[in-house]
Amino acid sequence: MTWLVTGGAGYIGSHVVRAFGQVGLGTVVLDDLSSGHKEFVPADVPLVEGSILDTDLVADTLATHGVVGVVHLAGFKYAGVSVDRPLHTYDQNVTGTAHLLEAMASQGVDAIVFSSSAAVYGTPDVDLVTETTATRPESPYGESKLIGEWLLRDQGRAAGLRHTSLRYFNVVGSGTPELYDTSPHNLFPLVLDALAEGRTPRINGTDYPTPDGTCVRDYIHVADLADAHVAAARVLADGGSLEPVYNLGSGDGVSVRQIMTAMAEATGVAFEPEIAARRPGDPARIVASGELAARDLGWRMTYSLDEMVTTAWQARETH
Repeated sequence: MTWLVTGGAGYIGSHVVRAFGQVGLGTVVLDDLSSGHKEFVPADVPLVEGSILDTDLVADTLATHGVVGVVHLAGFKYAGVSVDRPLHTYDQNVTGTAHLLEAMASQGVDAIVFSSSAAVYGTPDVDLVTETTATRPESPYGESKLIGEWLLRDQGRAAGLRHTSLRYFNVVGSGTPELYDTSPHNLFPLVLDALAEGRTPRINGTDYPTPDGTCVRDYIHVADLADAHVAAARVLADGGSLEPVYNLGSGDGVSVRQIMTAMAEATGVAFEPEIAARRPGDPARIVASGELAARDLGWRMTYSLDEMVTTAWQARETH
């Protein structure tokens, strides 16, 4: 029983591949290596270099490896950059997903776990986001993820595709030192790189209506996220049904100030962050409930904030 992991050479995808292997499920990776890394893919896992936009390649990969289901993580993931590159974002995330679903239909592969995003919510007007919270994406990236969910829904109606989409927020940490977050836009690598290079990290805004005045967000460990993908895939593989979407959230969140404190403790680098003005459009708090995922997927956070930071720093130090 083999699952295709699109984007499986990336930071999140490579953790998903390892999580599948830990429970005895085989995988094959399809990745164009635009942001992924060959060395992130285990030696015993086949790596097909190419794009999900190449329908024939995807179909051939599904057939050659006897794939029974897909975990779809491939895509352009930078929300801020997507504002300047909307056509590229839609091509990669919307057109690419359509081509993937076309290839799956041609090969009779009828199960998919889609890596969606909390960006579909935009700036919610509730303290705790649930799956019924209104979706109001504020970037082409968020819009493309929501359209991806619609594509799965419509293909489910038309062709019986069994699917679920996992919406999550900020993914951090490392499950093993050889895998690390290489994004030039994410908070953890930005702060860790600054500390390693002798620069002072920055907090944007300390006057928000939160307990310590800084923004509050959901942060989840990448290994916990990978386990959720495996849990969803196993339900589908066993013929079970799932809700169309699940939030993977903490229910309480962590502030930027708390993260800075944890960074100083984990790295041993004492610092006082620079204080800058708020960034336009940054909401004070975005936190999601993970209750539905706990009910159906056994979702729970097993890593503390200190462990998230420590594992991220260990991986950063390794490289």
